[in-house]
Amino acid sequence: MEQQMHQIELWVRQLPVEQLYAALAVLVVTFAFFAILHLLKPSKSTTIVLAGLSGSGKTALFYQLRDGSTHQGTVTSMDPNEGTFVLHSELEKKGKLKPIHLVDVPGHSRLRSKLDEFLPHAAGLIFVVDALDFLPNCRAAAEYLYDILTKASIVKRKTPILILCNKVDKVTAHSKEFIKKQLEKEIDKLRTSRNAISSADIADEYTLGVPGEAFSFSQCRNKVSVAEASGLTGEVSQVEQFIREHVKH
Repeated sequence: MEQQMHQIELWVRQLPVEQLYAALAVLVVTFAFFAILHLLKPSKSTTIVLAGLSGSGKTALFYQLRDGSTHQGTVTSMDPNEGTFVLHSELEKKGKLKPIHLVDVPGHSRLRSKLDEFLPHAAGLIFVVDALDFLPNCRAAAEYLYDILTKASIVKRKTPILILCNKVDKVTAHSKEFIKKQLEKEIDKLRTSRNAISSADIADEYTLGVPGEAFSFSQCRNKVSVAEASGLTGEVSQVEQFIREHVKH
């Protein structure tokens, strides 16, 4: 090894000074290029956003995912409820687990603009629907979901969306199939009525569906899936599955 190092040293000394400086400059530029490339490479988002109407059970879900409790299921906040943590069900798992950044956005109509702060960085969005009290709120839920599905921050990034039918532990709760069909029907009506208005008078950033066809979630540019949960009983396995699909270990 010493002999080899000595030979390299002799070879370097024999090089012309200009050639040595040129080689050094190439090394510096190459190192700087890869360093900048590493810095500019976007890190994968760990943010999952919970959205939905007030009373849909978003906050109970938030606490179930964070610490396995419902926080009595009665917490209503006027500010986004957020935290970075490992899912409660994974706490006893061995190995390195990636924490998620979960954001529970208030459902009140006047506070929904806060959603725009988080959507550009979201790895996924969970739209929570009250499966128990669905029909009286179907139109309002469809309008909120329509607004989300036509946002540029959702469409351009193809942000995956999970429509989560919550409170399915109750006997009178509607099935996810029924809720999906009703939301598609309402969104189809909204699409027709909004398309009839002058484009200067509507705030939709993108149009939905295929012209001449009834709307279905399969037509969306981003993946939209439907699942069931119960924030009060702790049945949140389908929620956790969605989260881990988009925030890898």
